[in-house]
Amino acid sequence: MPPTESSPLLPAEPRTETPFPRAYDSKSLETRSTSSQSSGGSPRFDYGDVLRDVIIGFSDGVTVPFALTAGLSSLGSTKLVIMGGLAELFSGMVSMGLGAYLAAVTERDTYASQEQRAACLPAEQRAEVHSILERYGVSRAAAAPLVDELCADERQWLRFKMDFDLRVEQPAAHRAWVSGLTMGLSYFVGGLIPMIPYFLLDNIREALVVSVAVTVVILLGFGYVKNYVAIRNHRAGAWGALQTLVIGVLAAGTSYVIVKSLDRGET
Repeated sequence: MPPTESSPLLPAEPRTETPFPRAYDSKSLETRSTSSQSSGGSPRFDYGDVLRDVIIGFSDGVTVPFALTAGLSSLGSTKLVIMGGLAELFSGMVSMGLGAYLAAVTERDTYASQEQRAACLPAEQRAEVHSILERYGVSRAAAAPLVDELCADERQWLRFKMDFDLRVEQPAAHRAWVSGLTMGLSYFVGGLIPMIPYFLLDNIREALVVSVAVTVVILLGFGYVKNYVAIRNHRAGAWGALQTLVIGVLAAGTSYVIVKSLDRGET
């Protein structure tokens, strides 16, 4: 009689461990933890924030000085374009950098304030942890060892509270000045590009044409790259390139028309 599936003569199927639930995929957890925490428990720098600062600073830097210099070029003076452009470029760099710095400082202070308000008595800490874990279907009996471990160290309990209850990530220690420096320099580099032709060419009309051509290429390339990096889709990249170009052209055209109209009104 041939052995059946239930026969003891058949070799037992190898036992496989149940995979970790998808919602708590270890790779995802590792990625998230490295973005905000180092191996020692201190906040780790998030390069996504740097990319955001570069995008904001560079896009504003290309658009605003380009619009201003295009408008000033209608007055027919290369010296005026350079002086006005440089004045706007440096003031804009300081303004953007300072704004990014203050925003990061506010974020850091908000985290510290929420962390202070989260502090409570040991009995309340245990109740808080049980309340958080119950949202994930963890019974009190199963959670008891974890609760004991977390509540034994106030810093670990506060981190757990901030991460899973308030859902606020601790900013990196040097985030404020890095953000300010990154956005300010990105603005300066982006704004300097449309001005280069005015330094190299004596004829202001030729300089304007070259500046427009260079800026159009930069706007198209930058708009495509920033959308493609974020969405990983060529269609989204093309749409981002078109949007960025339209915004730059509208800003420059508006500035040119306004300055030209004011100049005619005075003559």
